[in-house]
Amino acid sequence: MNTTHLIGVFDSKSELLSGIEGVKNKNFTIDEIYTPYPVMEAIDALGRKSRFSTAAFIYGAAAVVGVLSFLYWTSVIDWPINYGGKPTNAFPSFIIITLVLTILTVTILSLFTFSVRARIYPGKKPFLPDERATDDKFIILFDKNTAGAGFEAISSALKASGASEVYEKEF
Repeated sequence: MNTTHLIGVFDSKSELLSGIEGVKNKNFTIDEIYTPYPVMEAIDALGRKSRFSTAAFIYGAAAVVGVLSFLYWTSVIDWPINYGGKPTNAFPSFIIITLVLTILTVTILSLFTFSVRARIYPGKKPFLPDERATDDKFIILFDKNTAGAGFEAISSALKASGASEVYEKEF
Protein backbone atom coordinates (compact mmCIF):
# COMPACT_ATOMS: atom_id res chain seq x y z
CA MET A 1 0.00 0.00 0.00
CA ASN A 2 1.47 3.31 -1.08
CA THR A 3 1.12 6.32 1.16
CA THR A 4 1.83 9.95 0.42
CA HIS A 5 4.24 11.79 2.67
CA LEU A 6 5.08 15.45 3.09
CA ILE A 7 8.80 16.08 3.44
CA GLY A 8 10.38 19.20 4.88
CA VAL A 9 14.12 19.67 4.28
CA PHE A 10 16.24 21.84 6.58
CA ASP A 11 19.86 22.94 6.21
CA SER A 12 20.87 23.15 9.88
CA LYS A 13 20.06 21.76 13.28
CA SER A 14 18.74 25.09 14.58
CA GLU A 15 16.35 25.42 11.63
CA LEU A 16 15.16 21.85 12.24
CA LEU A 17 14.43 22.61 15.90
CA SER A 18 12.53 25.79 15.02
CA GLY A 19 10.63 23.80 12.36
CA ILE A 20 9.62 21.20 14.92
CA GLU A 21 8.40 23.88 17.31
CA GLY A 22 6.58 25.67 14.49
CA VAL A 23 4.57 22.62 13.45
CA LYS A 24 3.98 21.51 17.04
CA ASN A 25 2.47 24.91 17.86
CA LYS A 26 -0.05 24.38 15.04
CA ASN A 27 -0.86 20.81 16.25
CA PHE A 28 0.47 18.96 13.21
CA THR A 29 1.55 15.37 13.82
CA ILE A 30 5.16 14.62 12.86
CA ASP A 31 5.64 11.07 11.63
CA GLU A 32 9.44 10.86 11.76
CA ILE A 33 12.64 12.89 11.74
CA TYR A 34 15.80 11.94 9.82
CA THR A 35 19.13 13.58 10.64
CA PRO A 36 22.73 12.95 9.54
CA TYR A 37 23.81 12.65 13.19
CA PRO A 38 21.90 12.20 16.47
CA VAL A 39 20.03 15.34 17.55
CA MET A 40 18.83 14.76 21.09
CA GLU A 41 17.01 18.08 21.23
CA ALA A 42 14.80 16.96 18.33
CA ILE A 43 13.92 13.72 20.11
CA ASP A 44 13.09 15.68 23.27
CA ALA A 45 11.05 18.23 21.29
CA LEU A 46 8.91 15.46 19.81
CA GLY A 47 7.88 14.50 23.33
CA ARG A 48 7.97 10.77 22.68
CA LYS A 49 9.07 8.83 25.73
CA SER A 50 10.69 5.43 25.52
CA ARG A 51 9.77 2.56 27.79
CA PHE A 52 12.95 0.73 26.84
CA SER A 53 14.67 1.26 30.21
CA THR A 54 11.59 -0.09 32.02
CA ALA A 55 11.64 -3.18 29.81
CA ALA A 56 15.37 -3.67 30.51
CA PHE A 57 14.73 -3.39 34.26
CA ILE A 58 11.97 -6.01 34.07
CA TYR A 59 14.26 -8.29 32.06
CA GLY A 60 16.99 -7.87 34.68
CA ALA A 61 14.68 -8.54 37.62
CA ALA A 62 13.29 -11.65 35.94
CA ALA A 63 16.81 -12.83 35.14
CA VAL A 64 17.96 -12.43 38.75
CA VAL A 65 14.96 -14.35 40.07
CA GLY A 66 15.32 -17.03 37.40
CA VAL A 67 19.06 -17.55 37.82
CA LEU A 68 18.93 -17.61 41.62
CA SER A 69 15.98 -20.03 41.51
CA PHE A 70 17.81 -22.30 39.09
CA LEU A 71 21.02 -22.27 41.13
CA TYR A 72 19.15 -22.98 44.37
CA TRP A 73 17.18 -25.80 42.75
CA THR A 74 20.25 -27.47 41.24
CA SER A 75 22.51 -27.17 44.30
CA VAL A 76 20.04 -27.72 47.13
CA ILE A 77 16.99 -29.62 45.88
CA ASP A 78 17.92 -31.68 42.82
CA TRP A 79 21.55 -32.64 43.40
CA PRO A 80 22.87 -31.66 46.84
CA ILE A 81 26.53 -32.54 47.32
CA ASN A 82 28.08 -32.48 50.78
CA TYR A 83 31.70 -31.55 50.26
CA GLY A 84 33.93 -30.49 53.11
CA GLY A 85 30.99 -29.91 55.45
CA LYS A 86 29.98 -26.75 53.58
CA PRO A 87 26.29 -25.82 53.36
CA THR A 88 24.56 -26.70 50.10
CA ASN A 89 22.96 -23.25 49.87
CA ALA A 90 26.11 -21.08 49.77
CA PHE A 91 24.56 -17.86 48.51
CA PRO A 92 27.83 -15.88 48.08
CA SER A 93 29.00 -18.39 45.49
CA PHE A 94 25.87 -17.61 43.43
CA ILE A 95 26.54 -13.87 43.13
CA ILE A 96 29.07 -13.81 40.27
CA ILE A 97 27.22 -16.21 37.98
CA THR A 98 23.96 -14.39 38.73
CA LEU A 99 25.52 -11.06 37.76
CA VAL A 100 27.01 -12.42 34.53
CA LEU A 101 23.86 -14.24 33.43
CA THR A 102 21.72 -11.21 34.28
CA ILE A 103 23.85 -8.98 32.05
CA LEU A 104 23.71 -11.58 29.26
CA THR A 105 19.92 -11.92 29.55
CA VAL A 106 19.28 -8.15 29.61
CA THR A 107 21.59 -7.65 26.61
CA ILE A 108 19.98 -10.35 24.46
CA LEU A 109 16.39 -9.46 25.36
CA SER A 110 17.05 -5.72 24.89
CA LEU A 111 18.52 -6.37 21.46
CA PHE A 112 15.49 -8.46 20.56
CA THR A 113 13.09 -5.80 21.91
CA PHE A 114 14.85 -3.03 19.99
CA SER A 115 14.82 -5.08 16.77
CA VAL A 116 11.10 -5.83 17.07
CA ARG A 117 10.22 -2.25 18.01
CA ALA A 118 12.30 -0.76 15.18
CA ARG A 119 10.95 -3.34 12.73
CA ILE A 120 14.45 -4.48 11.82
CA TYR A 121 14.65 -7.95 10.35
CA PRO A 122 16.79 -9.73 7.75
CA GLY A 123 15.89 -8.90 4.17
CA LYS A 124 13.95 -5.75 5.00
CA LYS A 125 14.18 -3.11 2.31
CA PRO A 126 15.60 0.13 3.79
CA PHE A 127 13.36 3.19 3.87
CA LEU A 128 14.97 6.58 3.40
CA PRO A 129 12.65 9.38 2.27
CA ASP A 130 15.44 11.67 1.08
CA GLU A 131 19.00 10.50 0.47
CA ARG A 132 20.41 13.84 1.56
CA ALA A 133 19.46 12.95 5.16
CA THR A 134 22.57 10.77 5.35
CA ASP A 135 24.81 13.60 4.14
CA ASP A 136 23.96 17.06 5.42
CA LYS A 137 20.20 17.72 5.44
CA PHE A 138 17.65 17.41 8.22
CA ILE A 139 14.29 15.90 7.25
CA ILE A 140 10.85 16.11 8.86
CA LEU A 141 8.41 13.54 7.51
CA PHE A 142 4.63 13.83 7.72
CA ASP A 143 2.17 11.11 6.76
CA LYS A 144 -0.43 12.96 4.71
CA ASN A 145 -3.27 10.86 6.15
CA THR A 146 -2.42 11.50 9.82
CA ALA A 147 -0.72 14.92 9.71
CA GLY A 148 -3.83 16.78 10.85
CA ALA A 149 -3.99 19.40 8.10
CA GLY A 150 -3.58 19.95 4.40
CA PHE A 151 -0.35 20.15 2.48
CA GLU A 152 -0.55 23.92 2.12
CA ALA A 153 -0.88 24.59 5.86
CA ILE A 154 2.03 22.32 6.78
CA SER A 155 4.11 23.65 3.90
CA SER A 156 3.60 27.26 4.95
CA ALA A 157 4.41 26.42 8.60
CA LEU A 158 7.63 24.66 7.58
CA LYS A 159 8.71 27.45 5.21
CA ALA A 160 8.00 30.03 7.91
CA SER A 161 10.22 28.03 10.27
CA GLY A 162 13.15 27.98 7.85
CA ALA A 163 12.68 24.94 5.61
CA SER A 164 14.73 25.16 2.45
CA GLU A 165 12.44 22.78 0.58
CA VAL A 166 9.02 21.19 1.11
CA TYR A 167 7.69 18.54 -1.25
CA GLU A 168 5.34 15.61 -1.53
CA LYS A 169 6.46 12.05 -2.25
CA GLU A 170 4.66 8.72 -2.48
CA PHE A 171 6.22 5.59 -0.96
